[in-house]
Amino acid sequence: MFFRTKTVRGLFAATAIAALALSTAGCTSKSDGSTDPGAAAGGELSSIKVALVPGGSHPYFQPWAEAGEQAATDFGLGGATVNETAEWDQAKQNEVLNSLAAQGYNSFGIFGVSPTDINTTFASLKKQGFAVGSLGSCPAGDTNEADFCLSTDTEVAAYKAAQAAIEAMGNTGTLVHLTGNNVDANTQRRIKGVEKAVAETNGAVTLFPAVTDIDKDLSTAQKAVADLLAAKGSEINGFVSTAYNPAVASASAVKASGLPIVVVAIDDDKAILDGIKDGSVSATVVQNPVGQAYVGSWVLAQLQTGTCTMKTPGVTVDSGSFVVTSANAATYAEEQSAASDQIMDAFANDLLTCN
Repeated sequence: MFFRTKTVRGLFAATAIAALALSTAGCTSKSDGSTDPGAAAGGELSSIKVALVPGGSHPYFQPWAEAGEQAATDFGLGGATVNETAEWDQAKQNEVLNSLAAQGYNSFGIFGVSPTDINTTFASLKKQGFAVGSLGSCPAGDTNEADFCLSTDTEVAAYKAAQAAIEAMGNTGTLVHLTGNNVDANTQRRIKGVEKAVAETNGAVTLFPAVTDIDKDLSTAQKAVADLLAAKGSEINGFVSTAYNPAVASASAVKASGLPIVVVAIDDDKAILDGIKDGSVSATVVQNPVGQAYVGSWVLAQLQTGTCTMKTPGVTVDSGSFVVTSANAATYAEEQSAASDQIMDAFANDLLTCN
């Protein structure tokens, strides 16, 4: 998975300093009048230990570790860790969180396993006095018991991906949507996004029923795509994948088959980027896991000092999604960085209230 350079990551820190300087309640001032990004209003960030806890292991979360470590360095946190050992089991994730709390971690950025049950976990952590952010995925429904949710607007991202696929198909034909866990709230939002884009063609594009539950691992996705190509390959004009493993599987399978099927993927696995370069993949929609972990860690630290609160508890913030084609494959990281800068600024100046 592509990861931005340390030079570009450093822009986040510079933006945080500038944003804090502009905010009337975002930082304390040194005696010389300069601002210190390692201190909140009346709080020492060196006492903050941030734990970033996905629901399990997945390539999407690989950038979280380096981004969390960078945030700890840039903002003077007491530590940061990523723990992916929950094995996509909510009970196990709760055990992991309890263990991390016992180890002294006091701020939690969580990608919950169960979108319908995770609010119970958030509320429990909050009652214990911990800052909690829902990162990468928001709870199902309209209630978020975490302090905030910083996540891709998955419906918008899927809509963009479907639009790109439809355009590459010449605005006609049959489109197949490959995606992840059917009970995941993000999957349902992605399905809605793809359906919206297809509906806008007024019947020119036909959508197969969404192929769900194939993001468990690469072999599961490969089998599903192979079966589809064997049974319906001649009828399919495009694949739009809104989950990581199906994206990689469809790109490789279509290229190997030689069939004239448009492929639009998600995220920036090397195989996907190589496919964009050689023309076998028309486009991909990348997310912003680095921004989620880096900005999320900073916000959690501000909250855990006890002097900053969310103006709107449970607010949802879109971490961004970006269409990548051959035209911007070499420069899209700049778009991700710019979006993260804007999110940092929004938290510092609009979303946080500090004493």
